[in-house]
Amino acid sequence: MAEPDWVQHAIWWQVYPLGFVGAFPSDDPPGADQHRLRRVTAWLDHAQTLGASGVALGPVFASRSHGYDTTDHFRIDPRLGDDADFDDLVAQARSRGLRVLLDGVFNHVGLDFPAHRAALDGDEGARRWFRGRPGRFSSFEGHADLVALNHTNPAVADYVTEVMTHWLDRGADGWRLDAAYAVAPKIWTQVLPRVRAAHPDAWIVGEVIHGDYPQIVADAGFDAVTQYELWKGIWSSLNDGNFHELDWALRRHDGFLDSFVPQTFIGNHDVTRIASKLDNPAHVELALVLLMTVGGVPTIYAGDEFAFTGVKEDRAGGDDAVRPEFGAPPLPVDETGQQMFALHQFLIGLRRRHPWLHTARTEALSLDNRRYLYRCHAGDQELFVALNAGDEPFTVALPRRARILAGAGAPVEELVDEVTTPPHGWRILGPA
Repeated sequence: MAEPDWVQHAIWWQVYPLGFVGAFPSDDPPGADQHRLRRVTAWLDHAQTLGASGVALGPVFASRSHGYDTTDHFRIDPRLGDDADFDDLVAQARSRGLRVLLDGVFNHVGLDFPAHRAALDGDEGARRWFRGRPGRFSSFEGHADLVALNHTNPAVADYVTEVMTHWLDRGADGWRLDAAYAVAPKIWTQVLPRVRAAHPDAWIVGEVIHGDYPQIVADAGFDAVTQYELWKGIWSSLNDGNFHELDWALRRHDGFLDSFVPQTFIGNHDVTRIASKLDNPAHVELALVLLMTVGGVPTIYAGDEFAFTGVKEDRAGGDDAVRPEFGAPPLPVDETGQQMFALHQFLIGLRRRHPWLHTARTEALSLDNRRYLYRCHAGDQELFVALNAGDEPFTVALPRRARILAGAGAPVEELVDEVTTPPHGWRILGPA
């Protein structure tokens, strides 16, 4: 496992900047003179108070619409501002001890990307940047405005290397590689060693939805990939009353941890928010407890800490509901939002007090469809976690006496030989 040392303490707060600052969608897009990126900077105190150690940014580079149709990887999107705004964000993050992760869209580009325009005008060298022929270049997943790059062209690998190194030079700490599953691993073996030669402490995570995660990591040279399998196992098992699915996903997850530490999440800018995804609102707490007590690099999508709702739809504009504009901090939130924020703070604090959870494995001690007791452990460190998605109390014996650390209505600090978890509730226990 070759990830940078600092990643074992990483907990990301993820932001989709163009939506967050009201730049997209917008009937009247802002110009660079409005310096909208500084609205994200204004929220860094919030990220720090939450307990995050870094901010994971969505696309910030020049594009025509949603940020994934990049036109210039070396330019901050004018709707967000300019280089000075980015430099200020990095400086302000540093002053708070926060890292910065960038979103690298290198599988495809927008129609206004200079090489694409040149290719359409007959430039043969530019044509080789893309697959197919002018007017019929390959697109990304059928989106005609996203033109797929030709990753067999050494000029493309050189360009990606230059972009990644440029922004790491400017203060970024790592990259999320968008749609990494669509790029042959060979390009990354040409790019990442050169990037790491200049920035050995950079963290590189590939967006991968399905497939052989360990093999992808090994072939491409990533530090991590996005753990969509576990995300699906969490919400699906809670909705279906089938913790056997969750346990299967955790067994797979343990296997991944043998070779790399995945980026874990229960929400991001591409999926329905967890508070909308789960049929029972009480189960949002159970999902968060899972995220914070299993191995991985946890990521909190901005708004989930307030129990925001939002449904992703498969249509034009279908992402807008999960990518809302945020006002200036602090946001006025209801009691549910306040309680969810407090729970995030507590569980992030618990994870920080137990840094070994970064690579912790899980072991099922009691399992049925709606009740689950598992042990998370690393070396001689351990915690017990009880989840009850059923309508009746869940009482189960522990393998050894333990101290109750948390759980709604729990007798905290009490030493017990068995634990009772209320309906749709949870408990976390530590060493006696």
